[in-house]
Amino acid sequence: MMVALCAALASPFVNYSTWAQEKQRREEFGSSLKRLKWDEKERKAVETKKGDERSDSGEVIRVETSLAVFDILALDKEGRAVSGLSKDDFIVAEDGAPQEVASLSPGDGSTVPRSIVLIIDYSGSQRPFIENSVAAAKTLVDKLKPNDRMAIVTDDVSLLVDFTRDKRKLKDALDSLRKKAKSGRPGRSEQYSALLATLKELIGGAERPIIIFQTDGDELGRLRNAANPAPDENIPHTIRDQFKEYSLEDIYTTAEKTRTTVYAVIPGVRFAGIPPEEHLERARTLFERLFQSRGEWSGWRRAPTPMFEDYLRSRARTILRQQLALAGVAKLTGGWAEYLEEPEQAAGIYDRILWGIERRYILTYYPTNTRRDGKLRRVEIKVRSHPEYVIWGKKSYYAESQ
Repeated sequence: MMVALCAALASPFVNYSTWAQEKQRREEFGSSLKRLKWDEKERKAVETKKGDERSDSGEVIRVETSLAVFDILALDKEGRAVSGLSKDDFIVAEDGAPQEVASLSPGDGSTVPRSIVLIIDYSGSQRPFIENSVAAAKTLVDKLKPNDRMAIVTDDVSLLVDFTRDKRKLKDALDSLRKKAKSGRPGRSEQYSALLATLKELIGGAERPIIIFQTDGDELGRLRNAANPAPDENIPHTIRDQFKEYSLEDIYTTAEKTRTTVYAVIPGVRFAGIPPEEHLERARTLFERLFQSRGEWSGWRRAPTPMFEDYLRSRARTILRQQLALAGVAKLTGGWAEYLEEPEQAAGIYDRILWGIERRYILTYYPTNTRRDGKLRRVEIKVRSHPEYVIWGKKSYYAESQ
């Protein structure tokens, strides 16, 4: 009885400690980005540590074990998932050298728990999709397995909910986000920053990390790259401060150095994979919807001007770059991109993503190359005697470094 009493008295303090740790983690989320500085000579972000010691930001996340782990989906020529395979059915080569498969597990959550992060953009441009997207995300929450965990991050670079198995907590957070978006308090459109913070601060040590990245990716123009140098000191600081200290390639590299699978959900009119001759009409449709939603459409479709059509073509090229960049991070990590062109498509898209997650295999092997050189290793995975099968998953990983 005394033991039980002591435990009961202690539990509030334990709960308070857990709450305080979660609160601190939420408040500090995104702090890793403040340590990044753009190196003009190297053309990449470097991390500034105490004493202004600098190191390659790409080494913040590394493979901490010699075991190589791949989250893969096997599809037949009709695009159907192939079930019932064993480790002996797979052929693996790393940089051309044959490897012996150590284990193969189903990816349905029955043996390997999943750590899912939903990064959701609720900026002004995403308002038409929020209602349906939140409903679809709540359905995803309902389908989580008992050992699964989920976290929610927003384009404010905010950790709305840390990893939890509490479905009610997740749903309440999604409802609060929907209400905030509908009340005219949108996010800041810092979607790539939110992704980078997630990769650096949430994914380390997580079991089977999966990111669902819902955004139009319009922060792309504020990331660094060779053609987007540091802004001139003479321009207004309000513009200069919008430039980030990292590039899309920095984000790609960080993603590739994790075991994360990213699924991109891209709202809006689709341009990626669409014939170029259709882009002008699609850009016109995009603007028609935008102005009609505001009650401001003034008949540009009926009387287009050359100047306006040039603008539409330019806008189409910008959106195409944004969509290709999002699809690129998904493909690099073994996921895929979905295009959310109409709000009511959200439920079907989330269902397809969950379908892909549930039907994957977790394949592992111990590389014959045991050098801890931190270098990129290229991997090829096939199904024995079935050259027609397609393996969907990442194609590389970074070795552990010294």
